[in-house]
Amino acid sequence: MFESIGRSIELFRTSWGILMGDKKLLVFPLLSGIISLIVLATFIIPLIIGNILGELVFYVALFAFYLVSYFVVIFFNTALISCVNARLQGRDMSVGEGLSNALSHFAPILGWALLSATVGIILQLIRERGGFIGQIAAGLIGGAWGLVTFFVVPVLVLEDKGVFDAIKESTSLIRKTWGESIIGSGSILLVFIIIGVIGFLGVLATMMLGSAVLFGIALVLFIALVIVLAVVAAAMQGIFVTALYSYAKSGIVPAAYNKDLIQNAFVQKQAGSGNI
Repeated sequence: MFESIGRSIELFRTSWGILMGDKKLLVFPLLSGIISLIVLATFIIPLIIGNILGELVFYVALFAFYLVSYFVVIFFNTALISCVNARLQGRDMSVGEGLSNALSHFAPILGWALLSATVGIILQLIRERGGFIGQIAAGLIGGAWGLVTFFVVPVLVLEDKGVFDAIKESTSLIRKTWGESIIGSGSILLVFIIIGVIGFLGVLATMMLGSAVLFGIALVLFIALVIVLAVVAAAMQGIFVTALYSYAKSGIVPAAYNKDLIQNAFVQKQAGSGNI
């Protein structure tokens, strides 16, 4: 556990340094978050109506919501990865160029969003109808799917491949570089979770003081903290994924990263736990 936390902190420090050297990278997750909130607000009523009209209508509305949401996130991730890749290669790419590059990959982004939405609906059905076993199965399937498709977006944008070719390439890169039976190791997100938990505990502490005004201020500050953490975490995760892809593709560790962090980004599963 402590090794994972230590690795997460080191990943955080390295990715933070890259982000501070190119702060415009924050624009992409910020835009993604704003538009995703608009999408959510747009679909609230259709989802409520769908739930009233019946299961089929609800799942059609839910699929549409998944599709649009995935497209927004993938689109801005594509723009982010384009700029990060240029940065790692010593070049500078503007926000406009990153967005333009994402727009030029509209068709594969839409295809990946469509497939992601389909998988999302299937996992949702497994969770809802499979009871406790279904929840476990959905978690395992979702984890395996997330791992083998880890590099799909970088492959889509940096190699100009179609969706299914990108999935095959992503799986191949993972297995070729880190082995057949692997799981995720240290994650940048762990650091942000710890910060968020500390902030939440601070809100609880103000509530215990009995001051409604103080609690309200603390709650507003916590919400602002969560928003900032989400934007920064998304940017830094995009930086790290691009660095991992660069290493998996070329075998060369990006100069900004420690070789051990990149080579041990994934770890071997315990014996008997199965393969991907």
